[in-house]
This record gives sequence, C-alpha cells and structure tokens, in this order.
Amino acid sequence: MSGGILEGDRNMGLIRAQLRRQRVLAGMNQDEFGKRTNYSASTVSAVETGTRAMDTPFAARADEVLETGGLFVSLLELARRDGQPRWFRPWLDAERAADQLRCYQPTLVPGLLQTEAYARAVIRCDDKLTDAQVEQRLAARMDRQSILNKDEPPQFVVVLDEIVIRRVDEAFHQALADQVHRLIELAERPNISIHIVPADIAIHVSLTGPFILAKTADGGWVGNLENQLGGIVVDKDDALATLLSRWETVRNEALSRRQSTELMKEVVKSWT
Repeated sequence: MSGGILEGDRNMGLIRAQLRRQRVLAGMNQDEFGKRTNYSASTVSAVETGTRAMDTPFAARADEVLETGGLFVSLLELARRDGQPRWFRPWLDAERAADQLRCYQPTLVPGLLQTEAYARAVIRCDDKLTDAQVEQRLAARMDRQSILNKDEPPQFVVVLDEIVIRRVDEAFHQALADQVHRLIELAERPNISIHIVPADIAIHVSLTGPFILAKTADGGWVGNLENQLGGIVVDKDDALATLLSRWETVRNEALSRRQSTELMKEVVKSWT
C-alpha cells in the first residue's frame, strides 16, 4: 500500500500547488478566497499546506470561484484513485460501474456505509499512517459513497454478522451508536438492503472472510477479497462461481430486511 500512499501524496501536493497558483493569479489572498468560497482563511491555509485534506465540496467551490471549469474536482478524483493501492483500482472501476453490489462482512461495517467517525477510527488503526494520510484516505472513502446517491444508484445488498453492530467499548460507544443509526437510515432506501446474521448462528461457510461482488450492466461479475496485506480482485469464472455460491449460503442464514432493522433498533435501544 505504501506505493499508493506516496503516489497519492505527490498528486495531492501538485493539486495544492495548482490551487495556490490559481488563487494568486486571480489576485486573491487566503482571506479573500476563503470569504468567496465560504471557508475560513485558516481552512484555506490548512488545505494549501496539506494539514487538512481537500474534499469534493472544497474543490467544487474552488472551481466556481476561480472559474476553472471543474479542474479541481477532476484532479481530486484522479488523485484519490491514484492514491489507492494498484490492486484496488480495478475494483474501484467495477464498483462505480456496477448496477448491483453484494457484500458480506463478518467484522466491520462496509466502507460504502461507514460514517465519517467510524471510518476515521478504522483507518487510524494503521499506526503507520500520518494524520494527513488518515484524512486523505478518509476523504477518498467518503467520496466512494457518492455512488449510492447517483440518479440511478446500484442495488446494494449487505450481510453483516451481528458482532459487527455489537463490537464496542467505552471509547468507541458513540461512534458505533451513530453508525448503527446510520445503517437504520440507509436500510430505508429502496436500493439498499441490510441483513444481519444473528449471533446464534455460530458457524457458517463465509466466516473465512469478507467479500464483495459487483454486477455490471453487461451482466458480468467482479469480486473483491480483503486480507491483511490488502486484497485481491477476482474475475475468473470458477472463483466467481464459488463466491456467488457462498453469497447465497450466507444470505440464507441472515434475517429478513425488516427483522434486521428491528434488531439494529434493539441494539441501539439497549445502549440508552
């Protein structure tokens, strides 16, 4: 992953330099630019120096004020893609093009459904990342979620083990409570279905690890497997057939959509 981080850092540095250049060419100091974009001068300074990650709303406002025709939004999207590990980039392309997504996670809320606080806590578990790299990865993860808000979003079916919504300690309590509330809200969308495998199902075939499947408009499937060293993009027919079979098995072990929502509500209620 270090190669992706270095490449992403370099590209983000070029974007920050271009932002400063365009701002100066427009005859604006940081204070004036901040007023025009509805950000404080300190925020503008933090973005330009890299102590705060540039996000899509900031890039969009910069494009409007500097009249750059979407330049910064486009550069930011490219930088985020290049900042991802090389093995992950084909999956990102498949994810964006998918009309169906099927995800099983035995340990964590999937990245596409994570709140900012939950995602930051998960990313910070990697103690090799600097604060700036954490924020860069966080921004990229939040940006990925935009596929669920498209005019024609993919159908996203998620299966989680019950432990995912119960793994909590005192320091993580509020972040998980907010995360489960978010899952309940998302489950109300017609294109998102969340199912819980109850804790009394002690053993099932998919406990060996998480996976996600994407179905594209042409009817083909692509899979992604996560592991401690990164992940594997799966596109071979026999491997995909195995994952699709595993999906059917674990989906059948899970509660219905309504039952899963009720269980999530009970979990949150038990904490209050």
